[in-house]
Amino acid sequence: MTISLRGLFCGGLAAAVCVGLFLLWLWRPERQIKRHTENLFHAIEHKDWTAAASFIADDYHDQWGDDRARVLERMREGFRYVRGLQISASRVSVQVHQRRAQWSGRIWIDGDQSESMELLKEEVNSLPTPFELEWRRLSGRPWDWKLVGVSNSSVEMPANVE
Repeated sequence: MTISLRGLFCGGLAAAVCVGLFLLWLWRPERQIKRHTENLFHAIEHKDWTAAASFIADDYHDQWGDDRARVLERMREGFRYVRGLQISASRVSVQVHQRRAQWSGRIWIDGDQSESMELLKEEVNSLPTPFELEWRRLSGRPWDWKLVGVSNSSVEMPANVE
């Protein structure tokens, strides 16, 4: 069996089209936001603060007045005594508006039994409103999204929490 130049060209072209279609599917903004959010949650679950920080934009600000440094510090402190953390999301929706995207969903927390975990689960799992994560695309690269804000109208930070 001989391979002709035309057959080789057609096979290469078909492979290139398949790869191109896969990349178009992979780099859709909605998919990128869902994957970035899942990866951020996994980084938090594994207490990989360097990886978590890589998802957060330098100009991050949330409804509680936290900037990037403060939210990373709060995550380290808040999850310090929590073991076996698992974060999942349900009823997720993503709205994309050019270079901005809004991820919205209920966040569910679980983990090893401890007093800290029980308090965290009680606070987060009982929230009646979804969390909203605001993402912004920083460059022309389709995977270059960073978290710029988080909000949940049901969460109130106590005044004595620094």
